[in-house]
Amino acid sequence: MPELKIERQHQLGLTGARAVAEQWREQAEQEWGMTCTSEPGETTDCMHFERSGVSGSLTVTATRFDLQLKLGFLLGAYSGKIEEKIRANLDDLLGPESAN
Repeated sequence: MPELKIERQHQLGLTGARAVAEQWREQAEQEWGMTCTSEPGETTDCMHFERSGVSGSLTVTATRFDLQLKLGFLLGAYSGKIEEKIRANLDDLLGPESAN
């Protein structure tokens, strides 16, 4: 199973990062058909998401977004395009200064 790891630094603070994570969740559910569950914490939130052929998590802190994604066999062939789309999506949500 191909795995993608995407990390982004930001300067939004935890409150701002949570708002961006919520936007990402809404998009993942509506556009990509994901089922998402959130585990808020004091300094770190973790969102788990899945759909047929895809599962992963998004960890959010006051300074970082860390996304880990596992692709099933069929979607593995498209891992490059999927990674490119997710990177562009996070960059749009977080702003240009977040790109690593």
